[in-house]
Amino acid sequence: MAGAKSHGRRQPSLAQLRAFAAVAEHLHFRDAAAAIGMSQPALSGAVSVLEEVLGVTLLERTTRKVLLSPAGERLAVRAKAVLDEVGALMEEAEAVRAPFTGVLRLGVIPTVAPYLLPTVLNLVHDRYPHLDLQVHEEQTASLLDGLTSGRLDLLLLAVPLGMPGVAELPLFDEDFVLVTPLDHWLGGREGIPREALRELNLLLLDEGHCLRDQALDICREAGRADAPVTTTAAGLSTLVQLVAGGLGVTLLPHTALKVETTRNSQLLTGYFADPAPTRRVALAMRAGAARGAEYAELAEALRGALRPLPVRVLAADA
Repeated sequence: MAGAKSHGRRQPSLAQLRAFAAVAEHLHFRDAAAAIGMSQPALSGAVSVLEEVLGVTLLERTTRKVLLSPAGERLAVRAKAVLDEVGALMEEAEAVRAPFTGVLRLGVIPTVAPYLLPTVLNLVHDRYPHLDLQVHEEQTASLLDGLTSGRLDLLLLAVPLGMPGVAELPLFDEDFVLVTPLDHWLGGREGIPREALRELNLLLLDEGHCLRDQALDICREAGRADAPVTTTAAGLSTLVQLVAGGLGVTLLPHTALKVETTRNSQLLTGYFADPAPTRRVALAMRAGAARGAEYAELAEALRGALRPLPVRVLAADA
């Protein structure tokens, strides 16, 4: 049996596996050492010892670059799996010791962070004072990569994601509103039909923002065939200022309206006829996460805290 064959042999250490996994990821000793906080000589030595322990050559070293050997290609996958399992073991132990303690690394998209974080931070401060909440604002693709790689624990973002291995905890739905300059014919109106979007000069966020994709989907649903991209912005604040300057109109999620429009008197808000275009915001976690029960409890607490905002809070099974 495999266990019998390995009996009595030296076993690789976690430090050696971590060093090898870092080199396999970065294919550069200096970058790998920096990524795991190890000196370059120590990292190189750890990989050499691992090769000796395993009895195989893992790396092909040249003067200019590092390549994985065929054996290294195969064993890098195993090494990452072992390290992931050890990480899950430590996470499970931390969760068992005391819920809502230790570090929670929360990723948030830019079109949610400024408007919901005050509520999130107040909730955590008041209800979970021993939780070390660390916030990372990134675009959706980066957040999902961080979640699946273990860099992040929990995400707050627009859904659905449709990503295997990621579970969603729905929080609320919110309407989009139309923000226009003062002299726009739709400014301040209610009951705006979606079809009006077919003819508007719509300003969008840069590529990579999920809100841009949602706006384009809304336009397609309204029967607009082209992609209305003439001017874009990196954030909603800039987008709103462009609207105030008369360059066009834009769609804002309702939670962003107060923050983004009260600073400028050159704007009006239009409201769509029911059913208005909406987005859904949720927490997302790795399916089967060790702290899944905590995250579900946090989601329920957030639903209660978010009720004063202009949203429709959802049930846990929505």
